[in-house]
Amino acid sequence: MTEKIDNSATFYQYKLIKKVPIHKKMNMFYLILPCFAVIVEMILISWTSIFYFVLAAPLVLWIHYVISSSTLLIAGFHYRKRWAFSMKLPWLGYMPNQHITYRLFLKINTYTIWIGLCLFLVLMIWSPLSFTIGLLIWHLWFMLPRLYAISKLSSMRKDGMIKFNTEDISYYKQ
Repeated sequence: MTEKIDNSATFYQYKLIKKVPIHKKMNMFYLILPCFAVIVEMILISWTSIFYFVLAAPLVLWIHYVISSSTLLIAGFHYRKRWAFSMKLPWLGYMPNQHITYRLFLKINTYTIWIGLCLFLVLMIWSPLSFTIGLLIWHLWFMLPRLYAISKLSSMRKDGMIKFNTEDISYYKQ
């Protein structure tokens, strides 16, 4: 039996090279970190730190969104269908919801980490200390799974594709 292939269609074939599992224990530890951080902040600074801590979370998400979407826009990538807000653990925030090149993921997260840190350090001049600490804690907390993915895939070639699932990170070669 012969199959007829349409010449106008595009076929992508990816070969799975590496799969990095995300364990349930890691997700539980990840969820406990902000609770621990706010308790320490309340003990060391003031009990009112909880209000600044809660206020800092959506601000950090918005700043991450602005940095990531600006980087995608400047790089010239069509990202509207490929990137979306994710509320699935551990991929909270603005994440790719389809395959993405590892090089682009690395670039966006490098910019998000460094520009975010610089911005929060500049905000330290005008903001209360507990708010600045809350911003830094949330920034690092949201970036922690992405840094985990980057560290686990650091030995892979940069021209591969990655896909984020709730159970794993998959690295593909085209």
